[in-house]
Amino acid sequence: MSANNSFLPIDQQIIGDVSTNTEVLDNLVVLCDDFGSRFGGTEGERQAVHFIQEKMRAYGLQNVHTEPVHYGGWVRGEASLQVLEPIQKAIPCISLPHSPAATVEALLVDMDEGHPDHFESRAGEIAGQIVLATSEVAPYGSTRRIHRSEKYGRSLLAGATGFIFVNHYPGYGPATGGVGFNGGPGAIPAISVAYEDGAFLQRLIARHGQVKVRLTTTDKNAPAVSWNVIGDLPGAEHPDEIVMVGCHYDGHDISQGAGDPASGAVAVLEAARVLAQYAPKPARTIRFVLWGVEEIGLLGSKAYAKIHEDELDAIRFYLNMDAAGMGPDRQDLVLNEWPELADVFGRWKEEMADTFAIGQSVSAHSDHFPFFMAGVPTGGMQKASRTPTGRGYGHTRYDTLDKIDIDVLRLASMRAARWLLRVAEVDEWPVKRRTVEAVRELLDSPDYQAEQDFRARIAAFYGSQA
Repeated sequence: MSANNSFLPIDQQIIGDVSTNTEVLDNLVVLCDDFGSRFGGTEGERQAVHFIQEKMRAYGLQNVHTEPVHYGGWVRGEASLQVLEPIQKAIPCISLPHSPAATVEALLVDMDEGHPDHFESRAGEIAGQIVLATSEVAPYGSTRRIHRSEKYGRSLLAGATGFIFVNHYPGYGPATGGVGFNGGPGAIPAISVAYEDGAFLQRLIARHGQVKVRLTTTDKNAPAVSWNVIGDLPGAEHPDEIVMVGCHYDGHDISQGAGDPASGAVAVLEAARVLAQYAPKPARTIRFVLWGVEEIGLLGSKAYAKIHEDELDAIRFYLNMDAAGMGPDRQDLVLNEWPELADVFGRWKEEMADTFAIGQSVSAHSDHFPFFMAGVPTGGMQKASRTPTGRGYGHTRYDTLDKIDIDVLRLASMRAARWLLRVAEVDEWPVKRRTVEAVRELLDSPDYQAEQDFRARIAAFYGSQA
């Protein structure tokens, strides 16, 4: 039997409405089929921003507005990869966002899964050559998720002149993802190839020892502007205290981005719709934010955290919903190392008669991270006990609407709405914003420290190139 639930009438209204309504899927269809990828700088992005504002206003949110995000934009050009020796063969490829335009000829160095230690030990082989690395995120059983940007960055530090990213999933084609630094272009050209073509190149290297290739990119990097879209349910008792929920709306330009991120974006909108209808006057302000240009560096959320630095103390909790409706096992709650909140959400789990798991971890690669680094209590809707393997069809052209299940979207929306309501209403909240020192202390562990050390080295590298 579930614990006494003082929110039961509202819970039942939320669950009943979402479960018998197609609004969440209808919104996803519009975002994906009408506006495409919504990638930064596209007409689809601008149309999506207008659509999101219209929906927020229609649902009853107040203070609906956009905030501009100025950044280094990127426009895809044609890319090519030609094997020159020991055979001649053209390999299909795509550029990675923020790749500069360049042509380089060099030998291929196969770094396979891209273990960080191997970039150090093989730096002599890498200098002046082109690195090939797969998209596997936990190389050689590592407990730390090694992101694409880290493999690219470690290639830079070792002196590579080009970078080839190999999708480790067969049948999905090339996988995309940004390689820039602080919203600007990367230092060397970067392309992506399909699993099958990458395996061919690896076999060629294994058989012949040396493989020479020519890599050409023609992309354009230029200043651009994007927008964060914001709407509020103002608090009736403590309007200056904020519970925030967000998800980015931009996908990569090669895909609809239906799962990553749009399934989470529409769940945010659906939570806004039902909370505005059934809990229109929460005790504390609930703020709904759809972030721009996350895919090339968390640029929207970084801009918000910087511009609103003086207001961050007021944020009681930020819930990140990135790709929350992408699969049937991603609707757990992962707190970003806030053990005091596990008991709170655990009690709510019983009260809600629900089954979500509660985990604790931190990743640097979604919109919670700027807030986490600023000390704000954060968490996200994702799988609590996942073993990192990769994105599947995410970041490929196959991240399409046909793979999204309306019941998964509904579950993500209902859980988000019910969590947000409780965070906004409960009087006793056991955590507050961390100090900078406390954040640093939290990151003083082998896994976190390794990533922070790498980031410092990359910042120094780009600083030396300025």
